[in-house]
Amino acid sequence: MLVLTRRRGEVITIGDAIEVTVLDIREDQVRIGIKAPKEIPVHRKEIYEAIKAENIRAASLPEVAVLKDLAAKYKRKE
Repeated sequence: MLVLTRRRGEVITIGDAIEVTVLDIREDQVRIGIKAPKEIPVHRKEIYEAIKAENIRAASLPEVAVLKDLAAKYKRKE
């Protein structure tokens, strides 16, 4: 893990497309701003984990298995 020290208003760049700016520092919280292309999803980790869990749950529903079977059955042979 790379650990960097930044002050309010300073920026960290990730590659050519992502900027992370320290907006505010108060007690034990840091506010950051993230500029990233729309095609790169940016989520808080707890939100990302909830999305992953929901996707796993949805993929295991019986209806999904039926659709996968139908798709495999009618898949075009190339």
